[in-house]
Amino acid sequence: MSKSKKIIAAVIGIAVFLTVLDGLYILHETEQAIITQFGDPVGGEVTAPGLKFKIPFIQDVNYFDKRYLEWDGDRNQIPTKDKKFIFVDSYARWQITDPLQFYQRLGNERGAQSRLDDILDGETRNAIASHDLLEIVRSSNREPDTTGSLMLEVVEDSLQDIETGRQQIQEDIQRLANERAEELGIAILDFRIKRVSYVEEVRQTVYDRMISERNRIADEFRSEGQGEASRINGEKERDLARIQSEAYREAEIIRGEADARAAAIYNAAYNQNNQAREFYSFIRSMDAYTKTMDKETNIILSTDSDFFQYLNQID
Repeated sequence: MSKSKKIIAAVIGIAVFLTVLDGLYILHETEQAIITQFGDPVGGEVTAPGLKFKIPFIQDVNYFDKRYLEWDGDRNQIPTKDKKFIFVDSYARWQITDPLQFYQRLGNERGAQSRLDDILDGETRNAIASHDLLEIVRSSNREPDTTGSLMLEVVEDSLQDIETGRQQIQEDIQRLANERAEELGIAILDFRIKRVSYVEEVRQTVYDRMISERNRIADEFRSEGQGEASRINGEKERDLARIQSEAYREAEIIRGEADARAAAIYNAAYNQNNQAREFYSFIRSMDAYTKTMDKETNIILSTDSDFFQYLNQID
């Protein structure tokens, strides 16, 4: 074979190889595709994974993700219905549900992200402006779990009832956004308000009001505690006086009964015989000596004193 024929054969072989190579493409599990011919879609979407064929050099493959995709919104300053300016930071998850419609309306994921910015930010702004701040930061009404009258009054004053709540607002934003995104070939699977914060100009005012409210609650608790302490101390003093009075009365009764019994014993012993009377008189005198005299006591008695008779008998 001549050299020129070899060159022609090589060129033809390379052309055939490039043609076959350009006519084959691989679609992965996480992908879906649209085939376009001179920029126009042909044949509908391709979703089954595997090795695929297309017309070489004429048709192109446009790949789109099957997985859940992320949208992270900008931090926007929005006024609420009750004229509170807040920063709202949100995020969402979305998916391409109709590749053909997605390609025709948006072209690629960058275009979809830009369109989602318009849809979700707009619906978020509308929802925030239609509700009070309490509806945005809370999802349900809270039941106070307390038995104290002061605590119940404070909790009911601080926790106003809400009608919609944050969870419902998020669901409403997602529903309205999906109505607008349906014709774009995408579906918004989840939407959440990630963070809500006051603007710097009013944040300190809000903090001051919160501190003042908590100080008021603390003063009310302190006042109630002092009143309760006074009541408990009063009851303690009353109970203590009653107990002491009852104890004194009981002690006097016991002492009186003991004295009466002792007197009865002394009287019985005194009336038995002369020796017993003499012994009783001696015991009583000794008891009187013990109670009236000590080392520092001086007593002057006459010789005929009854109190002196036993001392006079001491040799």
